[in-house]
Amino acid sequence: MMPMNAFAPMPYDSPHDAVQVSSMPHNLEAEQALLGSLMFDNAVFERLSDRLRGSHFYEPFHQRLFDAIEDHIRQGLLAEPTILMERFKQDPAFQEFGGLRYLADLVDRAPPAANAPDYARVVYDLALRRDLIRIGGEIIKEAPNPETPADEQIEQAEQTLYSLAETGKPSSGFVSFSHALSGAVEMAGEAYQREGKLAGLATRLDDLDQKLGGLHPSDLLILAGRPSMGKTALATNIAFNVARNYRWEPTPDGGRKTVDGGVVAFYSLEMSAEQLAMRILADASGVSSDKLRKGEIDASDFGKIRDAAIEIGESPLYIDATGGLSISKLAARARRLKRMENGLDLIVVDYLQLVTTGDSGGQKNRVQEVSEITGGLKALAKELNVPIIALSQLSRQVENREDKRPQLSDLRESGSIEQDADCVMFVYRESYYLGRAEPREGTEEHLKWQEDMDRLQHQAEVVIGKQRHGPIGIVKLAFDSNTTRFGNLAHDGRYGGAFADIPE
Repeated sequence: MMPMNAFAPMPYDSPHDAVQVSSMPHNLEAEQALLGSLMFDNAVFERLSDRLRGSHFYEPFHQRLFDAIEDHIRQGLLAEPTILMERFKQDPAFQEFGGLRYLADLVDRAPPAANAPDYARVVYDLALRRDLIRIGGEIIKEAPNPETPADEQIEQAEQTLYSLAETGKPSSGFVSFSHALSGAVEMAGEAYQREGKLAGLATRLDDLDQKLGGLHPSDLLILAGRPSMGKTALATNIAFNVARNYRWEPTPDGGRKTVDGGVVAFYSLEMSAEQLAMRILADASGVSSDKLRKGEIDASDFGKIRDAAIEIGESPLYIDATGGLSISKLAARARRLKRMENGLDLIVVDYLQLVTTGDSGGQKNRVQEVSEITGGLKALAKELNVPIIALSQLSRQVENREDKRPQLSDLRESGSIEQDADCVMFVYRESYYLGRAEPREGTEEHLKWQEDMDRLQHQAEVVIGKQRHGPIGIVKLAFDSNTTRFGNLAHDGRYGGAFADIPE
């Protein structure tokens, strides 16, 4: 590779250059070398890291020049000095640098194309160092402030550093429409190639996946229900299905790319990690969770439990059972997990009303707190680019209606939840209410009741009350109360899962 000092810097006529050059880490020669290589051979662009952006260049004009080169190449146009000159005729810096002569000199002095990725790494590394210096300065400036708690300052610093590590700058800011469009096309292409044709993570509940299109990155999904409806069971089933089917492939930079399933973070604010694991073990082994809890198992059951534990033990499902967790600490722990080797693909929070804002002063009412929590979860979903499923309680008013199927107005503190959520789903089991209205035995009403119970006791519904990117409606699922397991119903000649024998 050519030494950095072997590429002589061009003359800088702008009066502010001397101040800029001495202020922050930079290498103008590396920037010039890279830009010259790109204009000499546009094919070099495909060999650069996707992380490199115009904003990573130190010199503002170099930033605009790189953006212009990228824009032309992505549109299939030639990016060379004479053509690019038209774009900068009204740019004062372009004239100060020497106009077309400056661009031509960059091309004439361009190093071999094979060295371009090395120059790109230098430009990117120095950009990160400049951002680190800025962030460090902000931390030093804020640290003596007694009005901001130290824990909060640490969490803010961690969030900023995480963002820098993920994107190369503290804030991604604006992106061009062409860049966003290429990402959308890539998502559609991956969905087309993926089994099941889903754009998002598969829950393995076929009818639910068909309705939702899978669980989409950056989406906040609310799963609500009255007590004993099975919302925790459904969330656990989905989390386990995603983790159990995790597959990955290596990336050129030595990382991992998820190709199926995913790594799951489960915040269990109500149950302990062992209780949650017990539910999953019942699901995987087929042994009743009630029998597991009471120890009423025989040798055959224990064998199933042992085999299931071995089979699922390596699933990337991480459980945090800390009670009273604040939204800021929840986010900080998710960021740490995301930075691990395996990454993070799905977050489940059980449940929303048990998350706190960390406000010890008690100045906010509950509606304000929930609004801050749902807003924080939505922001976290976008920051980490993962779907978040947050469970929520329903108000008691649903019990006072004849039709007890939930609706959006039943959400507790519903305004902010409904507003921030991309999707709102309700778990509903008609057999739960029917079982509490058993008529006197031996009557005609009791016979009719028994028929209805036999038909409904293994069925559940997921009522989709809001979906920002798709239709609303009702999805019917199978439900096994013994193992608290949801599965696919058999219908229209299609069978799936362990409940294929249960007709719709």
